[in-house]
This record gives sequence, C-alpha cells and structure tokens, in this order.
Amino acid sequence: MKNFLLKNKLLKTLVEMEGNPRACLYTEPMWGLSMNLCLPYASVFMLALGLNDLQVGIVASVYMFSQMISAFLSGAIIDKMGRRKSTMIFDFLSWSLPSLIWAFSQGFWFFVVAALFNGLMKITTVSWDCLLVEDAPKDKITRIYSWVIIFGNMSALFAPISSVLVSRLTLVPAIRILYINAFVIMTAKLLILYKFSTETAVGKIRQEAARNMSWKELLSGYKGALHKIRASAGMIFAIIISILVEIVAMLGTTFWQIIASKRIGVPDSLLPVFPMLKSILSIILFFAVISRIKQSRLKWPLYGGFASSIVGCLLLISVRGTDVWGYLLLSFSLLFEALGGAVLNTLRESLVAIYADPEERSNVLALLQTTVMLVSVPFGYIGGLLSDISRALPFVLCIFLLFMMQMRFVN
Repeated sequence: MKNFLLKNKLLKTLVEMEGNPRACLYTEPMWGLSMNLCLPYASVFMLALGLNDLQVGIVASVYMFSQMISAFLSGAIIDKMGRRKSTMIFDFLSWSLPSLIWAFSQGFWFFVVAALFNGLMKITTVSWDCLLVEDAPKDKITRIYSWVIIFGNMSALFAPISSVLVSRLTLVPAIRILYINAFVIMTAKLLILYKFSTETAVGKIRQEAARNMSWKELLSGYKGALHKIRASAGMIFAIIISILVEIVAMLGTTFWQIIASKRIGVPDSLLPVFPMLKSILSIILFFAVISRIKQSRLKWPLYGGFASSIVGCLLLISVRGTDVWGYLLLSFSLLFEALGGAVLNTLRESLVAIYADPEERSNVLALLQTTVMLVSVPFGYIGGLLSDISRALPFVLCIFLLFMMQMRFVN
C-alpha cells in the first residue's frame, strides 16, 4: 500500500517531509476547524450587524493597509526575533486576538480594529514561509506549496458544521460561537507548531547578524534586497503575478458571499456548501492536474490559470436565481474558479520561492508583500463602491484585471 501511494509525487513529498516543512504542513489542516468555519460568512456577518457594502469594502481596505505596513516591517522583525518565534507571536496577534474581537463585534469600528490586528498576518506570512521552505529541498518547493493549498481546501470539508449551527441558531449567534472556537483552535495550532519546529539554518545566521543591530540598521538592509529584486527579471515577474492574484483573491473572498446571498439568493445556511464544493474540486484538480505541472515549464499552466479564472467570473455574474439552471451555472463557476485559483496560487508561491535570494529571503519577501499590499489597498474600497452600484461589478473588475494580465503575458 505504501509503495502504491509513494508512486504519486505529491503523496511521496508529504510522507517524506521532515523537520520544519513537516511541522508546518501537518498543522495546516487545523485551519479547517478554526478560521475556515467562519470565513464563508465573514461578509454577510458584517451586513447582519448593520454594515453596508461600502463599509465592508472599507474594512477590506483597512485590512490591506495594515498588511502593507506589517509587510514592510516583517523582514526586520523576523530577522531580529527569528522565524519560529515571530510565527508564534504574530499568529496570536493576527488570528487569535481578532477572532475574539469578531466574536463580540457590535458594529463597524469593531471590524476596523479587528482588521488592523488581522493585517499583522503579513509578518507571520513571511516568517511561516521562511520556516516552511528554508530547510526544504528546492526541487520539491512546488509540491510543498501544493500541499499547503490542498490542506487549506480540505478545511472547507468541515463547512457543514457552520451550516448546521446557522440553521439552528441563526446567523449572528452561530458565527459568534464559531469565532470563539477559532480563537481556541488557532491558539492551539500556533503552540503545536512552535513545539515541533526549530529555527531554520538561514534564520539562525540572520538572527545572529541582527542581534546587535538597531531597527534603523535592519530596515536599511532592504536596500540590498531591493537591488537584487531589480536585477532579477524572474522576481519582478513573480511580484506582478502576486499583485494580480492578491487583488482577485481579495475581491472574490470579500464579495462572493454578498453576490451569492443578496443577488443570486442562496440561503444563508447553504453559503458554506459552495466553498466546500470548490475545495473538493480543488483537491481533485491538484492530484489530477496540478501534480503534473513541471517546475521547469510554468508558462502554459499560468496561461490556463488566467483563462479558467476569467471563465469562472463570467459564469458567476451570469447567474440570476436559485433555480436548477442557476445552481448548475454556479457549480460550473466554482469548477473553473477552483482550477484557476489552484494553478495561480500554487505558481505564485512557487515563483517567489524559486526566484527569491536565499540569503535575503526575509527582506525580499517583506518588500514583495509591501509592494503587493500597496497596490492592493485601494481595491477593497473600489470593490465596495462597485458592489453598491451592482453586486456583479467587483467580478467584472476581476475579469478585466485577469484579461489584461493574460494579454501582457501572451505578448
């Protein structure tokens, strides 16, 4: 049985992982019993507490702004504190603490404060990324990131828990309970990861070098990283892809629930079912399609990812109701969105990991995340304005951005 499983490259990578990559990957499914039970309802939860579409967009922009600031500081913080310690502290500040705020939210300003803390996740994004790949074999990076996304998708399989709670308790009290649960599970996750991980080899070198340096001196170290980014065409391309994927993902995550609930008419109790379906499709596609992508040949998979995401958005905005035809179109929309998202997110992370200078990884990732957030910040507000006019327009914007990037990529 083991020999049969090991014939699949993805499964073989998971079984053979050791050390920090193993600790990072094996704790990732805990998202399924924590944050991902709440995320399918995040936007409609805000609407239920009195926010309008524009305010939801403003909260998204505040979140992106906080990410931009924390991303800029992340390289210096991570080099000073170490990858492992940074991950534990900022996982708590960016996920556990906001979960408590969301659980007891009473209106707009609660969500703004939670968004400011939640934006600190860009620090742990960089530190966790370093913890994941710095000691990992470079030829397995694409498959490692595939597992990260697979586990993220697997977590949606717990979505029926949310549906049952919402149908029995109604939306607001059910989501409050789920956010309290998220606080408990996420705190357990960060403690387990801390116990079973160690500081990376590069992290030890960077931490020792930063020990007697001031914060000003640490931040000045970005100059060298910036020079290396400018000198690398691959890194510049990775940044462009990251910006596009971040904007499209943010618009989709924020406004999918709103268009499904308020325009199409999907009942609140069924909202988690569709992300669950999308996740199941993504997992199947990872084993059937993504696992066959060769790290040396990424051009056509990237092109296919753009095209599939465009088709998914087109199908979504064509759905007009919850009759049989409407649910069929919505399902096909999720199929294409799942394929496009799986490809683009995997290649986005892989390109960054491949082209980032190992010795400057924390600073390079910090500058990359800062640039991505700086460009992305206005799009939450823009998406909110568009959604106030028509709930289809945020996805029209996604189509436009994907199409423009596809044209640039082809040329």
